[in-house]
Amino acid sequence: MIERLASKPEKLVVGVMSGTSADGVDAALIQLRGSGDQLTWRFLRHETLHYSVKVRDLILRCCDPGGGDAASLCRLNVLLGELFARAIQHVAEKAGIDAASIDLVGSHGQTVQHLPVPVTITGIPVRGSLQVGEPAVIAERTGITTVANFRARDLAAGGQGSPLVSFVDFLLFRNRSRGRLVLNIGGVASLTAIPASAPADRVIGFDTGPGNMVIDGLVSHMTGGRESLDLGGRYARGGRASDDLLARLLDHPYLLLPPPKSCGRQEFGRPFLDSILKENGTLQPKDLIATATRFTAESIAFACRRYVMPHNVFEEAIVSGGGARNAYLMEQLRAAIPELSIKESDEYGLPAAAKEAVAFAILANETLHGHAGNLPAATGAAHPVVLGSIVPGRLS
Repeated sequence: MIERLASKPEKLVVGVMSGTSADGVDAALIQLRGSGDQLTWRFLRHETLHYSVKVRDLILRCCDPGGGDAASLCRLNVLLGELFARAIQHVAEKAGIDAASIDLVGSHGQTVQHLPVPVTITGIPVRGSLQVGEPAVIAERTGITTVANFRARDLAAGGQGSPLVSFVDFLLFRNRSRGRLVLNIGGVASLTAIPASAPADRVIGFDTGPGNMVIDGLVSHMTGGRESLDLGGRYARGGRASDDLLARLLDHPYLLLPPPKSCGRQEFGRPFLDSILKENGTLQPKDLIATATRFTAESIAFACRRYVMPHNVFEEAIVSGGGARNAYLMEQLRAAIPELSIKESDEYGLPAAAKEAVAFAILANETLHGHAGNLPAATGAAHPVVLGSIVPGRLS
């Protein structure tokens, strides 16, 4: 079955993922031919299936330190598998196609713990990352062969398991004459640096620090949970950033770690948010949001200047993710790195909100062909590896 599917000259593939912000399932439908350097693709449709408050609360509780017991994680794994399957069927319906015509699904799942720094247990160094959204449920409900659990093999090879999207950034955005930085601002912000005419082994990528995570947490706190994001940056625009708090935030030790590196809620989640709220009680909520927005922009700029721009010439930055829709954040980013031409990925044919879902559709195709999908220079793995586990679809 797998060999027959891999040999199809053209495929319809859906990528699905739920990001660090845990606001819903993104599903992107693409048509593609070939793989690797011979890949050609066409974007067809993107849809987001938003979570209910109850589901989002369960996800965030399982992500918080000590917040999710084994029973909750077990049930969340299956629940998200069901919701991912519904998102796949939904994007197919909106695209006007029969879901049975979809050849392949790439599912990143929902990260609940990302622990790439090894801890020694009984003499064995252990590093791991847990994504839930059971692929067997997805394959059973949809009948479609599903690739999932992408991070595990890179971690087993000594990598961070992230950012895996850097390989896809290289395939989609490499350019002979222009050096490009590809930024994804989701809950976490990540960067892929692609020098002009660079081969894959000269591309680096890493998580720069928080994206929308801290901003979203502050908005949720300010509104009593009624809102979960700063739509367009309106709250930040109505506040005044605190230079003192910003300076303290920019002293965070993660920012000073050299790549390869990756982060998540362990560094910038609930405990980090609680410390901001506890230690800055005299600041107005909108001032805190304005400061957090500048923190995201300035931490990205710091990463570019410290780890990337001294080594190669880069003319432009291509931004995707939810942060690309925050006009105030984009203004702050342009002000922080004025020497770069900063544009949204929409201008390159890839809607900003669909970027990561598209990436996992492409990575699933690489896995199906038996091709490596990681960039060791980005993840720190000892060597390239084929990513993910394949769950066959329904027998026909």
